[in-house]
Amino acid sequence: MKLTRRQLLSAAAVLAVPGALALLRFRPWETAQAQEALTVGYLPVTCHLTCPVTDYASRSSRFARFDSQRYLDFPTMVEAIKSGRLQASFMVVPLAMKLREQGVPVKLVYLGHREGSTLMVRAANPATDLAALRGTSFAIPTRYSNQNLVLHRLMAQQGLTEADLKIVELPPPDMPGALAAGAIEGYFVGEPMAAKAELAGTGRVLYHAHAIWPGFISCGLVVHEELIERKPALIADLVRGIAQSGQWIEHHRPEAAAIAAPYYRQEERLLRHVLTDPGRVSYVNLTPQDADLQAIHTLAVQLGILTQPLRMSELIDRRFVPGRIDAIELAPPERPA
Repeated sequence: MKLTRRQLLSAAAVLAVPGALALLRFRPWETAQAQEALTVGYLPVTCHLTCPVTDYASRSSRFARFDSQRYLDFPTMVEAIKSGRLQASFMVVPLAMKLREQGVPVKLVYLGHREGSTLMVRAANPATDLAALRGTSFAIPTRYSNQNLVLHRLMAQQGLTEADLKIVELPPPDMPGALAAGAIEGYFVGEPMAAKAELAGTGRVLYHAHAIWPGFISCGLVVHEELIERKPALIADLVRGIAQSGQWIEHHRPEAAAIAAPYYRQEERLLRHVLTDPGRVSYVNLTPQDADLQAIHTLAVQLGILTQPLRMSELIDRRFVPGRIDAIELAPPERPA
């Protein structure tokens, strides 16, 4: 059906007003339009939890549909971004910096969480600090992860060198199994891959991230500049949705576990264990700050993970962060009778 001039102007007005971009609060167009969709990548870790919650919430939106796409490792995700198949994704912050260094034009538009990572050891290991793991194998998600940076910071504090710990890269879902099999002695990862070993009795918590680096940041929402330039209203809606989802999760943690479980293909009780443990992961205070990101970049350069200077203005785009963040209006999923 051909739109009238009044209908076109009405649609344009909705897109032009920032407040109209609030998730689940769109002004309906007078004529139904095809729903715009955007695929957003994530890993099944609680660092990325706002992604599936926003997916779930956007099913009721008439403006945009945010389809979350599950990945099991960062290398596969990076290849999708480099090829153009994926233009928005959650990823570890140093990896986003590395993409910029390699000439991939991505911007960090929001954070995924704070805290939310845990350093695990085998349950039978009596270690009380990292130094006690000298000579063993230890897993991280990728050398470009904040977990790797924090691990090296802790190693330096406890007098360990690269020769003292055999650091291996493993996809997060593989870590609990590797620990149970004795292939590694410990690992540092985003939840709930730590809690999985904890509940199984094969691993125990050695450190939570906030005990090593208060206000710890692991992942952020990264968007290709081409998409930002072409569809700024869509990105504004995505960031607002992520922000509002985080606010909702803070006050509806058991319900968030129920929503995420089928997306993650994990047991609801596992996610609930992480989300209802006070201080284990936070979804507020997620506007990216230059000082936080600069500290990450500086440490990554010191470790040789990054090799070139990067101004935070080249990486961060805060234009889409809403001035006021209200929780989304979201009903929990219906449970089978």
